[in-house]
Amino acid sequence: MNGDCVAVYTHLDTADFTALMAEYDLGKLVKFRGIEGGIENTNYFVTLNKKGVVSEYVLTLFEEFTMDDMPFFVELATWLANKGIPVPSPAKDKNGIALKQVKNKPAMLQNRFTGHHLEQHELTSEHCAEIGRKLAQLHIAGNDFFLKRNAHRGLYWWRRESLNIQKHLSSEDALLLQDEVARFDALLKDHGEQLPQSVIHGDLFHDNVLFNGTQIDAIIDLYNSATAYMLFDLAIVANDWCRDSENRIDNEKEQALLTAYNSVRAFTDSERIVWPQMTQTAAMRFWLSRLIPAFGVEQEGRDSSEMVIKDPDELRAILQFRRANPSTLPA
Repeated sequence: MNGDCVAVYTHLDTADFTALMAEYDLGKLVKFRGIEGGIENTNYFVTLNKKGVVSEYVLTLFEEFTMDDMPFFVELATWLANKGIPVPSPAKDKNGIALKQVKNKPAMLQNRFTGHHLEQHELTSEHCAEIGRKLAQLHIAGNDFFLKRNAHRGLYWWRRESLNIQKHLSSEDALLLQDEVARFDALLKDHGEQLPQSVIHGDLFHDNVLFNGTQIDAIIDLYNSATAYMLFDLAIVANDWCRDSENRIDNEKEQALLTAYNSVRAFTDSERIVWPQMTQTAAMRFWLSRLIPAFGVEQEGRDSSEMVIKDPDELRAILQFRRANPSTLPA
C-alpha cells in the first residue's frame, strides 16, 4: 500500500484477537499487526500456530458496511476462488461461519498470500499484460455470479459528492468535475444499455495485486466489487498501471494491457465507442474520492485525523491527459 501511516480505524488488542481466534480451529495466536495504507477498512496481519505449523491470515474490519452488506463479499470471494481466480478465500469458524462481528463491525478472516506488492515504477508491459488477462478472467468468472450489488461509490455517489465538495474547490476544478459527471450521464443515455456488465473489482490499483516475479499471486481487496460495466474496471486499471512518473499514460503499457484483456474477452463495438470517456470517468471517480479526505471531509465511522491521504492531483492530471489524448481499444 502506498499510504504514509497505519490506517487502523478500529483498534484491537491481544485479548480481542485471542477471543476471536478461539472461535476458529486454526491455531493459537502468535502475533498481529495493523496493515499500512488502507483507506476504507481496517486490516491486520495475523500469525497463528497450530501444532507447530505457522500460518498467516488477514483480518479485515469493515468500516463502512453493515452486516447486511457483507454476504455479497463473502459469497463473491468464495465463488471466484472456486473458479480459479487468485483471491483470498474466507476462513470459516468451528460452526462453518465466515462472517464475524468484532467491536460492532463486520469482520472476515482470510488466507494471506506470499506474493509482494510492486511500486509504480517497477511495473512493466509484461505486468500490465498479466493483469489484463487476469481481469478478463475475473469478469468472465463473475458473469454468472448469483448475487447483484450496486457500487457504493458509483454513479449516485459521485453525483452527490461532486456537489458537496464544490465549496472546497477552485472554480476551474469544480467545473471540470461537473463536466465529467455530465459526460458520463450522456454516455449512459446513448450507450448504457449496450455495454456489457459483470462483477467488477472496482479498485484494482497496482497495490491491490501481489506478484511473484511477473506472475500474479493474488488479487486482493474486493470490497469495492459490484455489478457494473466491465470496461469501467479496465479503465481504472489502465489509469493506474499505465501511468508514468509525470502522470501521463504510457501507450506501450496500455496497449499491452488492452491487447491481453481482449485476447481473453473480446471488446464489443459499444465498448470501443465509449472507451475514451470511460477512462475519463474512472479518473474522475478516484480524483473525487481522494479530494474528500484531502479536504478533511468527515466520513461516517472514521476519525478524519487517521485517514490516509493520497494525492488527488495525480488523478486530476490523468483526467486532463485523458481528455486531451483519447486512446483506442485494439482490434
